[in-house]
Amino acid sequence: MNDISYQTAAVAVRPDIVAAHGRGWQRLARSGTWLDAERRLAIAREVRQAPGCALCDERHQALSPYAVTGSHDSLAELPQAVVEMIHRIRTDSGRLTQDWYQSIIDAGVSEEEYVETVAVIVTVVAIDTFARGIGQAAAVLPEAVAGEPSRLRPAGAKHGGAWVPWLAPEDAEGPEADLYPVATAPHIYRAMSLVPNEVRGFFDLTECQYLEGAMMRDFGTEYRAINHAQIELVAGRVSSLNQCLY
Repeated sequence: MNDISYQTAAVAVRPDIVAAHGRGWQRLARSGTWLDAERRLAIAREVRQAPGCALCDERHQALSPYAVTGSHDSLAELPQAVVEMIHRIRTDSGRLTQDWYQSIIDAGVSEEEYVETVAVIVTVVAIDTFARGIGQAAAVLPEAVAGEPSRLRPAGAKHGGAWVPWLAPEDAEGPEADLYPVATAPHIYRAMSLVPNEVRGFFDLTECQYLEGAMMRDFGTEYRAINHAQIELVAGRVSSLNQCLY
């Protein structure tokens, strides 16, 4: 299995970030809850392919992406609906609509597969973007580890305030009882809760690259090389550039 290493980077990287990125990379190589390892790695490869897609570039420049038709420049490893999903989320996520989401589901992607695919996309983008930011080449993707998806859907998952079903805090029981760090469970925690292990994996990355929940609210202590205000300035600017409504 190929591990993450930043030993040749021009800047020092905190050991906890290296470790979290390594765990994220290892998760890509293993079967998830609904997707096997080969599918997860095929998604990862397509995530890297998407920024060079001519159709995506034309759509991104258009007033509406739905006014432009054509075929994606894909690696031809995945069904077209999955390719469309990956490319749109990777290159133009700020203009997705519920009708677009429903078209992906109608094309045969299950709600659970959709959520897990999103999780793979954000893992690859987060780690690749970090590498680019420190002047490091993107890591070689790991090799698949044999295994089967568990296909365990949380018993309490249901439709609420999102396009996909999610797990409300009051319904998080049994294996999911520890899923949320706070009782209110903000929407960013609930978003991928149809596949609980992907919530755990996402926040394993997030808490290293950003701050843990308790640290965010502890304004009397600075945990990073830059302070809370500087962190939020960077986060706000990046969110704006990425058209993130959160």
